[in-house]
Parts: sequence; structure tokens; C-alpha cells
Amino acid sequence: MYRTRSQVSTGTQEEAPNSGPTVLRILLGAQLRRLRESKGISREDAGYEIRASGSKISRMELGRVSFKERDVADLLTMYGVKDAAEREALLGLARQANNPGWWHHYGDVMPTWFQSYLGLEAAATLIRTYEIQFVLGLLQTPEYARAVIMLGHAGATPDEIDRRVELRRQRQQLLDRVEAPQLWAVIDEAVLRRPIGGYEVMRGQIEALIEAAKKPNVRLQIIPFNAGGHAAAGGPFAILRFPEPELPDVVYVEQLTSGIYLDKRDDVDQYAIAMERVCIDAEPPNNTPEILGKLLHEVGRLA
Repeated sequence: MYRTRSQVSTGTQEEAPNSGPTVLRILLGAQLRRLRESKGISREDAGYEIRASGSKISRMELGRVSFKERDVADLLTMYGVKDAAEREALLGLARQANNPGWWHHYGDVMPTWFQSYLGLEAAATLIRTYEIQFVLGLLQTPEYARAVIMLGHAGATPDEIDRRVELRRQRQQLLDRVEAPQLWAVIDEAVLRRPIGGYEVMRGQIEALIEAAKKPNVRLQIIPFNAGGHAAAGGPFAILRFPEPELPDVVYVEQLTSGIYLDKRDDVDQYAIAMERVCIDAEPPNNTPEILGKLLHEVGRLA
């Protein structure tokens, strides 16, 4: 079940710890959708009211675009919202939702579709992820992160590589903040046997995973080779859950040049079932330190 909050802040800080601009856009969009539907107004008619299209209204209601305060005001008038306090609360939400998150400083080394994910990640209370290729970014050491980044950006300058590594380090701070999210990660054994960056780098990475597994908000499981095939063999994905009861879980599937976001109940349910299966196929979390310890010994002999 979701853990609810009493209200959504409408202050002007750059980014509230648990309410990044991405989630605020989704919240505002959901409220605008409910208001529109309660009046029986089509997306096309709403779009005409703000000199836009029905598809623009759809993107606004899904929280996938920024909001113009004038457009929100016009829609509230169209939807019959006359109460001054209610209007100001929603307009304040629109203003805050347009404020950039901390990651906008790294816009030069990060695609816009991934910025959306960082907004969701920053606001999540539970992050469940399955990885088959690399250690998940939230638990990567700087050396391992650098090796992974260089695989995908071989032509990047040293400064660009440094900024990408720093971006990853900044992301990781959310696991140590007050009211940090719960992270539940399932990693295929192949990830830990693939010497990204060399054996010395892998030794440091495995040591870091051993320490991460000790955190009260981190649950780490490993799927051994002898588990055979499993439900999520198609590729890595993450499921994010938020404190606001209005927000559905979101599934994030990253591709080479884009990311897919799924929030329809049927899609989320299918991924949730797959996640439950891989958790069953994986070794229990209590076995993780022993497994990592053995891998560390093996890698240490090769380093």
C-alpha cells in the first residue's frame, strides 16, 4: 500500500526531497484530468480552449510536459473551478512543477528522457529493479561507473566522462537522505562475473555491494547461474512506487537511445509478477553477503 502525505507543498524551492518536479507535474495532470472528466469535456475541446490540441492535453494530464500558468488558469475556468483558494493551490503547484530538479545542471550530458526518470526516482518511496548487464547505477562505484560510461561514450572527452560520473554520484545520495527510499535490487550473477573495468575495479565494486547490503533501506538479491531461466529474462527494468495515493506505480524500461514508461494497470501488473518471480528464483537476501564474499575472493585472485 502507499504511504500517504497530508498535502503537496506549493513552495518555491528548487526540489522538495520527496516531491520532484516530475511527480508534481503528474499530480497536477491527474487533478486536471479528474476536473475535465467530471464536467464531461473532451480533450479536444479542452485543447481548443488553450489554443492547443487534444494530444497536448493528454501529455499535460500524464505529466509529460511543463505547464504554462496561463493555460492552467484557463482550464480551471473552463472546468468551473471558482474557489480562489483551490485555484491558487493548483496554480502554485503548476509553478513549482516547472522548477528544475538538481539534475538540470547536467543537461548537457544527459538525454531528456532520462531526466524524467531521475524525477521519478527522486520522488519514489520504493524502487525495485532487476539487472542483467551492469550493476545498477545507484550502487556503482565511481571507477565502475566510469568504465560503464566509457563503454557507451567512447568518443567523449575526459571532462564529459567526469561529469557523467559525478551525475551518478549525485543520484546515489538519495539512498542516504532522510526518508530515503527502499531499494530492492535483483542482480543476475553474470553481472558480477563480468569484469567491467578490469578485475581490480570489480573487486572494489563487489566490496561496495557488500557494504550497501548492510544498509537498512537496501535489499539485494542475486540470481545464480544454476537458477536456469526465469520470468524476467527479456531485459532489465525498474518499478517505482510513490507516497501519493493518486499516483500509480511506474515501470521504467531503458533502451539504447530511449526509455519507456508504463503506468497502465495491466502493464504494471505483468512486470510486478515478473519481479516477484525473479525474487523467488534469486537467493534470499540473507545469503547475499556470503555469495558476494565468495565472488570477492575469486575476483581477488584474478586482480
